[in-house]
Amino acid sequence: MTPLRLLAAATAVAAVVAVVLGAAAPPDAVQGDAQRWMYVHVPAAWGAYACFAVVLLASLRVAARDTPRSLRLATAAAEVGVVLTAVTLATGSVWGALTWGTWWVWDARVSSTVAMGLVYAGFLAARSLAATSRARRVVGVLGVAGFLVVPVVHMSVVWWRTLHQPPTIMAPGTTAPIDPSMAAALVAALVAVTLGAALAVLLRVRRAARPRPDDAGRPGEDAEALDAGRPDARVPARAPVAGGAGSR
Repeated sequence: MTPLRLLAAATAVAAVVAVVLGAAAPPDAVQGDAQRWMYVHVPAAWGAYACFAVVLLASLRVAARDTPRSLRLATAAAEVGVVLTAVTLATGSVWGALTWGTWWVWDARVSSTVAMGLVYAGFLAARSLAATSRARRVVGVLGVAGFLVVPVVHMSVVWWRTLHQPPTIMAPGTTAPIDPSMAAALVAALVAVTLGAALAVLLRVRRAARPRPDDAGRPGEDAEALDAGRPDARVPARAPVAGGAGSR
């Protein structure tokens, strides 16, 4: 079994465990069953943070050396992170409607989360336009700088007054106020989303590395390497043209 298949199997098992534990966990004393949205909302936010951390690490290498593999990894992680950010906002909207009676409030947490999604959507847009080594290195710098918004999102409920409660997990200087069975369900969901995000990123990287039919005749990764200044790169030789000077 290949590593990707193993990762897919582990993701499926973790998802089943998360669903079972989430269903078995008791309802919240105040929010009731609406609190169960936490088992999707919080892991989605965590998965987005993790993806953007991968973008940061890969972008450091892109900014320094313009390596195609690191650029593909940063791009794939940003794509998955933006999707998870959208899931975070959608599930948070439903949870907020059930708990607060409103679907959307532009408080610090929501505003900073929207900003985070826009930052990485901008990163992907810049990546799609980057055609030279210099441009790709600028994209790498954007990927590094963009991570500054992530701690702002997480700490927004600590630094400013919002409708959102303080962090249930990863709260600075506090013990997580959560029932053990709820904590077990949340941890299982975090594991499932983390594995699923890793699987999605790796699949996107593998797909991006495959040559496409419409790429015939275009400079490939070797040309990118030449553009980045690596002399060991090879450019495919051109096929002779029939009817040219050599055929007379």
